[in-house]
Amino acid sequence: RSNPYQASLLQDSVRRYLQLPADQTVLILHAKVAQKSYGNEKRFFCPPPCVYLSGPGWKLKQEQIKARGLGEAGFRVCGYMGLDSMGSSLMETQKLSFEEQPDAKGFSCAKALYISDTDKRKHFRLVLKLFFSNGQEIGTFHSKLIKVISKPSQKKQSLKNTDLCISSGSKVSLFNRLRSQTVSTRYLSVEGGAFIASARQWAAFTLHLADERCPRSEFPLREGYIRYGSVVQLVCTATGVTLPPLIIRKVMKQYAMLDVDEPISQLHKCAFQLQGSDRMYLCLSTDKVIQFQASPCPKEANRELLNDGSCWTIISTETVEYTFSESLACVREPVSPVPLIAALQITGGGDVAMLEVQGEYFHAHLKVWFGDVEAETMYRSPKSLVCVVPDVSAFGSDWRWLRYPITVPLLLIRDDGLIYSSSFTFTYTPEQSCIPGQQVLSDVPQDSDKLLDSIHQEFTRTNFHLFMQT
Repeated sequence: RSNPYQASLLQDSVRRYLQLPADQTVLILHAKVAQKSYGNEKRFFCPPPCVYLSGPGWKLKQEQIKARGLGEAGFRVCGYMGLDSMGSSLMETQKLSFEEQPDAKGFSCAKALYISDTDKRKHFRLVLKLFFSNGQEIGTFHSKLIKVISKPSQKKQSLKNTDLCISSGSKVSLFNRLRSQTVSTRYLSVEGGAFIASARQWAAFTLHLADERCPRSEFPLREGYIRYGSVVQLVCTATGVTLPPLIIRKVMKQYAMLDVDEPISQLHKCAFQLQGSDRMYLCLSTDKVIQFQASPCPKEANRELLNDGSCWTIISTETVEYTFSESLACVREPVSPVPLIAALQITGGGDVAMLEVQGEYFHAHLKVWFGDVEAETMYRSPKSLVCVVPDVSAFGSDWRWLRYPITVPLLLIRDDGLIYSSSFTFTYTPEQSCIPGQQVLSDVPQDSDKLLDSIHQEFTRTNFHLFMQT
């Protein structure tokens, strides 16, 4: 644990942070697979990896740099992105310039990244390095694993090859290329609550598999792999805007195949027919998303003729989010590695309950905090921290009277005071049967301190009906 004086100062800082969080978030969006380039050809990653900077902490940090008299140019955020096999030379990476969007988020994308055939790996990660324009390093951030493929599979997919199949509930991107020209690429996106076709930004959509036997108004979701002919729904992960139920069709030579029933694979051409419509398909027209009516094929009833704008390429995507706060700390070192919490596991109970925090990028300079209370923390590995669950009395004497659950945010804090927030909370739940009734409490004897102590001890023994939630 920290020494008492440092712990007291840090606790005050954490309380101020909890009252007014000033987080800085780095969000990386990228495709789950990448097509390899051969020879002098450069197959740029599509959709291009994107980076979003959000949270009030960025502006606060920039104001702090500006206050040091470094000028307007000193606090702009810039970065470099490349493949994790590349050396430290910035010449081998792509420079990123961030622009502020209407929603105050910073945005940039790496449009010219590719993997050559000289790289023999089957998987790799993207590496993002961020700096302020005064040269101060912010940190290094990694994408999730990306699978390398040679080209889209033309064979009927087997569910044994799950790396290339697309499951219900996963995230996808859709893009369209008119006449197969790279410069004409448009991505399905959302702007102002409406679906658009964008040449610059792309949105990740959660692809849900629906139960066709139920009424459209109910649209219950189900698990499984997406197959052609399935009824699906696309939900924008950023805005929650949803398209109506769609039937996903395989596309071959600009025809929608109505009788194909096989799993969908990465980078397949597909079309989206509006369920219950008369051959109406999701289509792009320049930067707008419209409906297009396909033409029937008199000689082949199992086909419908589409136009270029109705043929989409589908690919799975990944998102990784790093959140930290420098607002209350004198941070001289980069914020990375930024720990990511994936799961919590409780063991024991009563006076000695232990919590294992599972995730990535952990190190020995991290402490687990339950709200503004520091927990005794032990480092196990880069994927595991173990801590002692603080007694409920650590949250103040007022909690002795508590008869309802306490929920506190779970934080990781570095030795120098850098705060890493998480989406996890920790809940203490007392056993109602062990809490004295109001009649007992209203008749407090002279030795009320002893009564309070006994209530507190009873609560402590039974308060580990615990819940971890995101």
